[in-house]
Amino acid sequence: QVQLVESGGGLVQAGGSLRLSCAASGSSFLRIKTMGWYRQAPGKRRDLVAAITSGGTTTYADSVKGRFSISRDNAKNTVYLQMNSLKPEDTAVYYCNTGDFPSVIAGSFDRWGQGTQVTVSS
Repeated sequence: QVQLVESGGGLVQAGGSLRLSCAASGSSFLRIKTMGWYRQAPGKRRDLVAAITSGGTTTYADSVKGRFSISRDNAKNTVYLQMNSLKPEDTAVYYCNTGDFPSVIAGSFDRWGQGTQVTVSS
């Protein structure tokens, strides 16, 4: 099974930046999988923020386009989320996951990592 460890969250003022990392392990096929970042605010569902295919094609939620950037290092089985111009509404627990493209877009996974908390103060 794939293990996922998210890191890099914290408290930042509005307009600031954070870089999240997600290290994946446990499978020799990770480099061919799509990887995605998700977030879940209190009382809300978990939504896709950004995804990146093995070939580097990216997808973003409308709310983060132009502010967030997803990238990956296949040699390290790690995906990053660079978050700029952060807003209070970006406050959430951020998770990553990996799988085939439809699963990543739908967020249809049974197992998730512990996530990393991002808090943006106004």
